[in-house]
Amino acid sequence: MQRVIVDPEVPAEVAELFRRNARLLSRVRAGWQPAPVSAREERRARAPKVRIVVLSGVLLGLLAVNIGRLPFFLIGILAFVALIGTLASRQFPEGGEEDDDADDHEISRHAHWYEGRYLLPEDFDDAAGPLLERAGQAVDTVMRSRVNALGMLDDVRNSVMLPAEEWQIARLLAKLSALRGEHRDLLYGGSTPEVTAAMAPLERALAASEAAVVARVEALERYARHVTEAERALRAHEQIELLRERLPRYEELLAETGADSAAVPEIDRLAGDAGRLERALRDSLRSAHEAFRHLDGPPGDGPPVLG
Repeated sequence: MQRVIVDPEVPAEVAELFRRNARLLSRVRAGWQPAPVSAREERRARAPKVRIVVLSGVLLGLLAVNIGRLPFFLIGILAFVALIGTLASRQFPEGGEEDDDADDHEISRHAHWYEGRYLLPEDFDDAAGPLLERAGQAVDTVMRSRVNALGMLDDVRNSVMLPAEEWQIARLLAKLSALRGEHRDLLYGGSTPEVTAAMAPLERALAASEAAVVARVEALERYARHVTEAERALRAHEQIELLRERLPRYEELLAETGADSAAVPEIDRLAGDAGRLERALRDSLRSAHEAFRHLDGPPGDGPPVLG
């Protein structure tokens, strides 16, 4: 399922609000506006009436006590509670309407303020959607990995560069989707040979731009694969280290049972495995670092620009 993609420069709390409210953002973009603020203010204006009723009930109760008419006092209290419940239910409707209205206004305000800095699922056509999903999965794989959390990768650059790369890929895919849609609309119903010939260079430009974006997605995926290999090597290395810590107990047991001569080669092999896994972990991390640098591209190169 596609998600809302937000420019990493947008404040984190606003970005999270956008990600949770894709449908409402679509409605805002289509021209929908939340109820005027005055409607909410009108509901809040009922609060003084509630306070008046409370004060009146208290006064009536005191009066009933003073004249010694306890039954009338109890009836007054019951009527007072019923009235308060009715007014409160009107002031705070079921389902948190007040809070929902506040959220609607907040989302609408941020959506207009940050227009162009978030992308919705409908911004991507059928060809762009899967590419965007692949890029997102690659970024998630890296960011959620233990080797990243433990600082074995360039975690600082990951946290900055990978969201920025995902945003750039999403922005380019959205632009590609829009241009492809315009292209299809123009050719709808057929075209003359002259128009087809004139549009051939544009089609080649679209294909070349798509290939450039695919290359960026594949670079992300290569990086994620190297990180996954480093994860496996780290896990295996930790398991072997645990086994190495337990070796003295096994050696003691073998010595006591007289079976040590047959087991020594196996123990030596275990120690060798630990060394090989440590080297494999270092190699995997080195490959991940190399793949990460590949994401930067050649010096001076910027993201492809679509015409």
